[in-house]
Amino acid sequence: MLVISENVTLPWHELQFQAMRAQGAGGQHVNKTDSAVWLRFEYRGSPSLPELYKEGLDRLSDSRVHDGFILIRVETHRSQDMNRKEAMSRLVELLTKAAWRPKTRRATKPTKGSQRRRVEAKKRKGDIKSGRGKIALD
Repeated sequence: MLVISENVTLPWHELQFQAMRAQGAGGQHVNKTDSAVWLRFEYRGSPSLPELYKEGLDRLSDSRVHDGFILIRVETHRSQDMNRKEAMSRLVELLTKAAWRPKTRRATKPTKGSQRRRVEAKKRKGDIKSGRGKIALD
């Protein structure tokens, strides 16, 4: 099971892995081994993923999130096992980001002291500005 949070885990059978050849430099090793990994997870059809995560993924603007599924490609390591672990950690990171909700702001009234200090500061500033006017010659 892949642990997402204290209450959420994903069973292995919901994750689909596919190995393929990596791109880029690496010589004979990269040309002969299937070390790159694609991780595909269909989150809409997942019974073990709560609705909170699904709604967050639908709202998330991430290139790895497509219509109802997540597709992660990893080819940073030389071994397929390390790339598979990296793909799972990226999936956990993405799901954690999708489930995050900002705290709701509760409006509070300013205290009497802060209101008084604000008005006094405004009066002081007004006195300073009124003294900047033209001097009347009588």
